Amino acid sequence: MYPEDVKYHKEHAWVKVDGKKVTVGISFYAQESLGDIVYIDMPEVDAGVEAGTEMTQIESTKATSSVVSPVTGTIVEVNEELTDSPELINEDPFGKGWIAVVEMDDESELGALMEPGDYEKYLEDEVKLK
Repeated sequence: MYPEDVKYHKEHAWVKVDGKKVTVGISFYAQESLGDIVYIDMPEVDAGVEAGTEMTQIESTKATSSVVSPVTGTIVEVNEELTDSPELINEDPFGKGWIAVVEMDDESELGALMEPGDYEKYLEDEVKLK
């Protein structure tokens, strides 16, 4: 359920690292919590993002939710398929449901993100608190 080749932010975003670039999406837990995703406000290419701040918003049948950027940098690519098929986030959150590619300003920010096992423990602890 949680791929080993990605890192996780506490706000349920994930990153897959490729040099100075990271692909960003939301976790299985996040898409499951949202329910059926019906719209995503696609971020703009060349826009700057800051770690821990809103990158974009996702609308589902349950709620509108922010997607928080796990890293600081510049958006260099967005998943255009989500414009017409936002449900790809539900169907394949770690594959076809990716949201954007960010070129990082500071690769050391990756150290603040969680490994899969740590994220799963975080989810267990967080769910218990609710």
